[in-house]
This record gives sequence, structure tokens and C-alpha cells, in this order.
Amino acid sequence: MDEIIITDIRAREILDSRGNPTIGCDVKTNLGFGTALVPSGASVGEKEAFELRDGGKRYHGKGVEKAVRNVNEKIAQLLIGENVIDQRRIDSLMLEADNTKNKSNLGANAILSVSLACARAAANSLGVPLYKYLNPDSSILPVPLMNIINGGAHAGNSLEFQEFMIMPLNVEKFKDALRIGSETYHELKTVLKDRYGKNAINIGDEGGFAPPMENIEDPFDAILKAVENLGYEKNIKFAIDSAPSYFYDKKTEKYTIGGKEYTNMELLELYKEMISKYDIISIEDPFYEEDYEGFAAITKELKIQIVGDDIFVTNPELLKIGIKKGLCNALLLKINQIGTITESIEAAELAFKNKYGVVVSHRSGETEDTSIADISVALNTGQIKTGAPCRGERVAKYNRLLKIEEENEFFMYDSKKFKL
Repeated sequence: MDEIIITDIRAREILDSRGNPTIGCDVKTNLGFGTALVPSGASVGEKEAFELRDGGKRYHGKGVEKAVRNVNEKIAQLLIGENVIDQRRIDSLMLEADNTKNKSNLGANAILSVSLACARAAANSLGVPLYKYLNPDSSILPVPLMNIINGGAHAGNSLEFQEFMIMPLNVEKFKDALRIGSETYHELKTVLKDRYGKNAINIGDEGGFAPPMENIEDPFDAILKAVENLGYEKNIKFAIDSAPSYFYDKKTEKYTIGGKEYTNMELLELYKEMISKYDIISIEDPFYEEDYEGFAAITKELKIQIVGDDIFVTNPELLKIGIKKGLCNALLLKINQIGTITESIEAAELAFKNKYGVVVSHRSGETEDTSIADISVALNTGQIKTGAPCRGERVAKYNRLLKIEEENEFFMYDSKKFKL
């Protein structure tokens, strides 16, 4: 294949869904162009790649002009003239120029903006969708994990657990799963308003409701009522993201939920009680990221999906440690945690090789960029986590998946083969 040459790279400061600055980047080639908008997280793992911010008073210190300058002045000079379809070389050149373990020199946000924009530019230049460019053999539409009640760092209520999600299963098409999820979301709105008043339907960072709940079982009971009202008991399963850094005390090594302290083994028993009462089939980050004892125990004892986010931060080296120690059985893949498309794909491939599931995920600070929809399809992960079926930055991903399904009649919605 003839080379497709990068002719221009230009980044700018934009806003994410929380109104905080992030980076948008355009890459032009002699045959096309690509644009990438980088997300940002609120609940951040300690070992994530470094997100470069400006500090100072501007945007309360969250500006990204330094990262933008790194793209426009350093990375552009490095990559203009390179072959855009050589993604591995493009990413390697940026990593070599950064020359730090956590991308703190150029900034992971700067590097990712270019890495992703190059992938999009390559696909556009070749006249194919991003998912087909990344993998011509992709064939699976993902099961959505919809965060419909928010707590923790994503909301202003008293719920310690960060995300209460539903997974629409046992249907033939993604469009049917999306419809069931959306109907459940809107039915939940009615349930919450009736039970807690109009303030209960305020929404959190990811579009889920943030009702004034305190008991950790209340979200499940409300969602279950909505499911029963619609007759979707056979179609809806539960998933949670505990995000325990929000309620873990490093000094005492205890977890505090509802005013009560738990050791890791006591918290494991609480999870067991919840699973026995509710149809929970996936738990993300059940313990603090350095609590290997807790992760190993829950992975061994519970026959459900245990997803590692903060413990792995999409880093292949950390995933290798987890695999060796028997921590989790699935990886949460967030491209901005690691900073390049190449490393993200490597992490997914390592997970699959070791029979780990992969859930491609958004961030709480999102943009209208739909790349993770294409990436979830390209990697055949069978799962995507991208928030409630409302708010434009979340719905954009769902609508993109609808279009991919429309374009590919043979693609499978893999809900009936969802493996725990």
C-alpha cells in the first residue's frame, strides 16, 4: 500500500461534558483528515497516565494550553511527513519523545489526541469506517452497561458506590437492547419521582439519576421496580462500579458504607449478600486498587464478572501482574488511561489471550467523540460502558452503534453468549 502522508496537525483547547477543558486535535493527510476529542475522568486511578494541566487561576487550574502547545509545537514537528497508516510507529515516536513512564512530559492527553486523530485520519483517507480500519474482521455489537443511578464522585448524594448499571440482554439486536435500556431509564425516572420527589431526578456526570438515597440497596430496589413495571425481568441484569477510593481509608484499611466500617473480607460478604438478592452479574473495582487480597478473593469466590479499572488503568504491565495473581477476570479499557491506540489494543489482546473479558469505557468528562463505539466493535469486546441513554455526549456513542449495526446486517449482538 502506498504511504499516506501526514501534512498537518493542529490541536486546540475545548470543553468536556463537565465544562472542563480538554484537547481536540485535527490531523490532515494528503488524502483525508481525522479529528479526535479527548475525554477526562473524575474518578482517577493513581497509576493512570499523566493528564497535563496548566495550573494557575485560569479555568481553576484545569486549562490544557501546555498540552495543546506540545501538540502544535513538538508532536506536529515530529510526525508531519510520517505515514499515517503506521499507527505503531506514530505512537512509538511520541512515546520516545516523551521519554517518561507515565507520559508526564508531553502529557497523555496531548499524545492521545494525536494518536486517535491519526487513526481517524487513516480510516478517512482509506475511505473506511474507523472500526473496519482497526479490524476488517470485526463482527460483534457490544452489550451496553448503562449507568442509570449515579453516586460516589459522579453525584452529590450519599451513595458510596459510584455507578448502578443495567445490562440489556436476551435480545437479537443492539437496537432492541438500546430501546429496552432507554425505556427502563425513563420508567425509573417516574419511580424515583414518585418515591423521593422531583429532586430525585436530577442527573449526575454520566446522565444517571442522582436521587437522595443513603441505603446501598435503594438503587437496586428502584431499578427493579422500573424493570418489573415494564415486564423486562428476563432482559435486564445489574452491574455496579464500586469505585472504592471514594470510601476507603488508607490509614485504617477499612471501607465505610452507610456509616459502617468493613474490612475487605467483610465487604466481600456484603457483595455476596447483594448478589444473592439482586441479579448482579458484573462488579467493577470492588476493592481499592492496591487491595490485592480483596481482588483475589472475590475473583476466586464469585462466579460473576469482576472488572478491573483503577487496578489496571488499561496498562498491559499492570494487567500482567493481575493475571499472574488472579485479580479480576475482565479489563476496563479506557484509552485515555494509557494514552495511545497501540497500547490500548495491546492491553485488550493481552486480556483476551488470558481469557479476560474487555469492557470499552467512556469517562465521566466526555465529549461528542464516538471513537469508543468503533473501538468496542473493532476489538469484538462484546461490552461497552458509556453512560445513561441521555445527554448528547453519551447518546452519540449509542447512535454510532445503531449506524454500525445498520451497515452490517451480519453483525451479532452477543448478549446470549455473554460469558461470565
